[in-house]
Amino acid sequence: MLFAERSSAMTLARQQLGILGETLAVDELTRRGYAILDRRYRTRHGEIDIIADHEGTLVFVEVKAREDIRCGTAAEAVTRAKQRRIVSRAVEYLARHDLGERRCRFDVVAIDYAGSEQQRITVYPHAFDATG
Repeated sequence: MLFAERSSAMTLARQQLGILGETLAVDELTRRGYAILDRRYRTRHGEIDIIADHEGTLVFVEVKAREDIRCGTAAEAVTRAKQRRIVSRAVEYLARHDLGERRCRFDVVAIDYAGSEQQRITVYPHAFDATG
């Protein structure tokens, strides 16, 4: 297999894992009473995985899915740098929708062993804040 073919196959597998993770996250969040407002919302700074309302709070949700934990758990992948990028995307969303006064928070849905019998879904409400 050529490098370009391997790279393309890895990218496709990664995209499929991302879609699986988001679907699992939406199902879990809905079960917990979140109202899903948007998925894969694009900003000029990047993408917000899920935007939801939970008990009157606007929630920006980062989803991380891992098929195994050889390179760390899904939750560990949400680094400080990643948090800062998510915050900048949320600020842009709030400004674009004139929601500057809306109460909001940042949650993380971490899925370890995604798609396997060992699958674990963990929701971290208030996982981080905008101050970093």
